Amino acid sequence: MRIRATVAAVTGALALSAFVAPAAQADSQGAVSLDRPSAAERFGASSAKSPFSTAAAAPTVSNVKVNAGKSVVVGAVAAKTITVSLTASHPSGIEDAYIDLWHGTDAEEDVDGYLPPNEEVANCTATSATTSNCKLTITATPGMTGGGVGDLYANALAGTWHVSVAAFANDGEFYWNDYYRTHKVQRLSKLTVNASPEPVKKGATITVTGKLTRANWETGTYVGLSGQSVGLQFRKAGTTTYTSVKGIKSTTGGALKTTVTASVDGYHRFSYAGITSTAPVNAAGDYVDVK
Repeated sequence: MRIRATVAAVTGALALSAFVAPAAQADSQGAVSLDRPSAAERFGASSAKSPFSTAAAAPTVSNVKVNAGKSVVVGAVAAKTITVSLTASHPSGIEDAYIDLWHGTDAEEDVDGYLPPNEEVANCTATSATTSNCKLTITATPGMTGGGVGDLYANALAGTWHVSVAAFANDGEFYWNDYYRTHKVQRLSKLTVNASPEPVKKGATITVTGKLTRANWETGTYVGLSGQSVGLQFRKAGTTTYTSVKGIKSTTGGALKTTVTASVDGYHRFSYAGITSTAPVNAAGDYVDVK
């Protein structure tokens, strides 16, 4: 087990070293277990942590942003690259910063998902002698392509991830917090709709069908999502706002089917609010001409 303080500060002139991504290992059950860098590995800092170090001596971190505050939504095949950033301050100025996303119960002993930054050194722009805005990028790839590092290799990884944040000052002091906040990493969902017949007489029945699917990171395909609450919405021709009509549940294979009475020309669509593991989605409206 690697020992690392959640928030630490050390002193001394310390050189920045290149970071080498850790390899994945399999535990006794065959699940992927990932090792993440320590502050020493990322910043070239001494691994010895003084018990007398205080948060007051460390850089301060604020304005942490992951993907502009939006969930990280990844499809079945294409990799997704996002921007992460923070503002850091210290009397000596800021040399480097670090942000990653990890999944598991313990940053030191139970990490089964790890999305590291692409850069070995953050792009930090000084706004004053003491403060810098720092940016990095993170790429999430569906499937097992990099030995687990940067991979969304299992559907079970979808949901809430931890965000680690760190900053390294010019004089060697640093801040590191593996539990700074949480962020959603979700499976992309898709939604179709078809309203028929077209055209239709006023007062007649319109049948609206569709399908709800989501990315399967393990197979690189989209699979039907059953048992989900989906709303039918309608937008009158010449307007811009959809209104709720009724709610239904997706059935086997994500199938959707319901009926409404034709009244005026307009667009019918299904809307899915999403769940922790799966992103929300709206279908494109299907126009029906009412005679």
